[in-house]
Amino acid sequence: MDVLWLRLRRTPGDPEETAGRIDVGRIFIMINRGYEWQLGFVISKGTSERVREQGMPAFRETIIKLAPFLRNRVSDLRDWNEVKLLTVRVDRLSQWYRSGLLCIGDAAHAMSPVGGVGINLAIQDAVAAANILAAPLREGRVADSDLRQVQKRRALPTRLTQSLQLAIQNRVIKRTLERRSLAGETKKLAPPLMLRLVKRFPAIQRLNARLVGLGFRPEHVRI
Repeated sequence: MDVLWLRLRRTPGDPEETAGRIDVGRIFIMINRGYEWQLGFVISKGTSERVREQGMPAFRETIIKLAPFLRNRVSDLRDWNEVKLLTVRVDRLSQWYRSGLLCIGDAAHAMSPVGGVGINLAIQDAVAAANILAAPLREGRVADSDLRQVQKRRALPTRLTQSLQLAIQNRVIKRTLERRSLAGETKKLAPPLMLRLVKRFPAIQRLNARLVGLGFRPEHVRI
């Protein structure tokens, strides 16, 4: 998938909560940033030019169908320069280090925006690196084995998180984007089974919240 990111102002009377809309062939994300909405329009990978070719008026109408309360603000989108393309990649380096260099965060592993956990893993990488490397750095004796230890500690939670993101992309997002209504119009679509289970069972909600907020291997400063 790829994501078209844009921003529209918030006005009194707008919903307060961050929300999303899943319809046939479309996924729309609305994040409340206080004075504005950060909006994510999820599309199949490589289809951004097709969306642009349909024109800005058609894009505005699609936003109105997905979020009718934004009708009086879509005119703020004057041209495509105000819509940014996020090309989604999920990958990681096979080796995060070489003598004198350690890659962490996005430099070591590109994360999907699913769950918004990329920054979490980057901070956890930094904390783990600090815990492992503080003493060797103070003593001026950092070796490749120390750098390897950082990768060894953080590689597993990275792989598990990426696997979970890919499962959601393939089983929820991809299937939704590939569906089309017979009339070619946007229609309401029942949430996928995975999302219905999360909503129905509190235990799954708590587990989901823990994985998003803390990850598979939380890190704590110990230096």
